[in-house]
Formats: sequence, structure tokens, C-alpha cells
Amino acid sequence: MEPDLSVQVGPLRLANPVVLAAGTCGFGLELLPYLDLSRVGAITTKSLTLHPRLGNPPPRLAETPAGLLNAVGLQNPGVDYFLREVWPELRKHAVPVVASIAGSTPEEYARVASRLEEAEGLAALEINISCPNIREGGIAFSRRPETAAQVVAAVARNTRRPLLVKLSPASEAVVVAQAVLDAGASILTVANTLPGLVIDVRARRPVLGNVLGGLSGPAIRPVVLRLVWEIATTLPGVPLVGVGGITSAEDALEYLLAGASAVGVGTATLVNPGIAASIIEGLTNYCRDQGISRVAELIGAARR
Repeated sequence: MEPDLSVQVGPLRLANPVVLAAGTCGFGLELLPYLDLSRVGAITTKSLTLHPRLGNPPPRLAETPAGLLNAVGLQNPGVDYFLREVWPELRKHAVPVVASIAGSTPEEYARVASRLEEAEGLAALEINISCPNIREGGIAFSRRPETAAQVVAAVARNTRRPLLVKLSPASEAVVVAQAVLDAGASILTVANTLPGLVIDVRARRPVLGNVLGGLSGPAIRPVVLRLVWEIATTLPGVPLVGVGGITSAEDALEYLLAGASAVGVGTATLVNPGIAASIIEGLTNYCRDQGISRVAELIGAARR
């Protein structure tokens, strides 16, 4: 008998715990030549804002020895374009879709959430309060529990959908986590990228046009894994999606064992657009080899 990979993540029931993380899969449709979207547990869209954003000036990406520094700056076509052009195509695929939202003020987040009420069948919203490479909003909201809660409360008043909140690994994560849960969040996404800098020693200037960027990839996995462990221990029972440096089924298993109910695959998708399917297959093989009938049995097992 094949192992059961389904998981319950707060109010969301997923066929498996592997989620495409925000930003690196676009709107999901971009991966169709490489991945059957119905195979993944869920898709998280790139962050949507009220109006189109051009993002930061190039260069926007810089490779590091164990990851990627990005300063894309939330480039996106805006929520109205998503509703008009993207959502009709995306909803044709049998996969839960979580729309990531962003803004410069709590009111802007709320207006984006209100517009997305038109997207019939949308599974949930992920509130991005932790983008480290924009000058307004972004990580500033996640630095203090009060401002993080303000954003979440504003969104909660304007939507009926479950809310995920994407935390920053560079903040007091447990304190902020409790604040956003009290304000109406259902699930925590742990975590966004770490602020970083790369300098071109020959040009004697920062590589990125924005100077600073967000570090992702394998380099940050131990940092984020610790946060998942800490939050799962301090706030037992809170649904968590672990995101950071997942490139294999073994990486995903670390997060599940630490207490995450699902995992987000991000930077690895840029290297291999079909990697999510390989991770799902690896989870199946692990459960089969270990005699585990349900992958949910592994959630938090390392802490027990």
C-alpha cells in the first residue's frame, strides 16, 4: 500500500506537504512545461500589490557559495491583472492556490485582500510582511509585533479566507508569531529571506542595483529550521510551513520532523523547475522504506 502523504495545515487539507513557495514559481503557469501542477500540495503565487510594480533596478540576482541573493523588489502586474488574466487559467488546475499579497501600508494590504474576494476557489492568502529588499513596507512590518498585527488585522477584516503570514528570520519570530496569530492568522510561513550584501571587488561597488538583497537557498536552512523548531516548541499546535533551502526530500523531512506541517520549495525551483515532483517522490520512498503509513506521523517527531 502506498503511504498517505496528505497533511492538514490549519484549515487547509493538502494532498502532500510540498508547496511551491512565493516568488520563485511565478504564478505557477510558468512551470507547466516542467511540472504537473496537480502533483504539488499547493502553489503560492508571487506577491501581488494593489497596483503594478516594476521592482528594483538591475542587477537583481547574485549567486553566493550556498544560495542566492535577490532584490527583485516585488515586481508584479498588480491584483487586477491577476484577476483578469491569470486566475481564469490558474484555477483550471487541480491544486490549491494561495495568493501572496504585499503593500506599503496596512490599508493597501487590506485593499488587495478585498479585491481577491472575487477569485472564486482561491484557497488562502499569504501576507508577505517580511520582504527585505523594498524600501516601503516589507520587512519593516515584521520587525515589531504591533506593526505586524496591524497588517494582519486589516487584512482579516477584508477577507473570509484563511490567512498565512510569512515571517522574517531576522526578527523576534516567536513574539511576532504570537501577535499575528492573535490578529487573525491561521498559519505561519517560516521564513522569508535573510538580508544580505554582495560586493564586486573589481568594480568596488555592490553587485545588486538595490545594494541589499534577500539571501535564500541551502545557506539559510539551519537558521530557518531552528526557527521552526523554536516556534513549534513555544507555540505547540500552530500550523507551520517551513521554507528555506529545501533541495531534496531529506531537507523537507528535517522541517517536518522539527514541527512543520508542510514545506515550501523556493530557490531550488529556479535551478530545477520540476524539483517539487522529485521531492514528493523522495518522501513517498522514505515512508515506504521506513514502514510509515502516513507522512503526518512525522510532523514534530524529532521533538518527541
